[in-house]
Amino acid sequence: MSLTPKFLGQNSALPASPEEATLDYVPNPRVGSLYLVRFAAPEFTSLCPVTGQPDFAHLVLDYAPGETIVESKSLKLFLGSFRNHCGFHEDVTVGIGQRLFDEMKPRWLRIGGYWYPRGGIPIDVFWQSSATPEGLWVPDQGVAGYRGRG
Repeated sequence: MSLTPKFLGQNSALPASPEEATLDYVPNPRVGSLYLVRFAAPEFTSLCPVTGQPDFAHLVLDYAPGETIVESKSLKLFLGSFRNHCGFHEDVTVGIGQRLFDEMKPRWLRIGGYWYPRGGIPIDVFWQSSATPEGLWVPDQGVAGYRGRG
């Protein structure tokens, strides 16, 4: 783990794929405190693995840090790398959550993938690492179910 973020303050090209993306983690400035960090990516895109057409989602990532926190620019570059990645909604959403959990080792993590309709059916995908830690305030993710033009 670096004390100096690799991407922050630097010109950084978008990685060509999630596999090529490097996530940067820095020491948690409040080790021992139970708190929630939330990232929202309301304009997330990936590609349909069948048609190659773009899929759009609103991702919400919540985590309770352990020893480290994820540096936000590296997370932005990682999420942006999915623009060229073909994957089903379930694989993309769960894969993002699991990679962050495996690398960062937070106390707890959850991700909500609120995908816009494909074939007329919206698909929402949720994953969390374990039960919510006792005493952790976890607000609603705030993304309404898809209503179309209703």
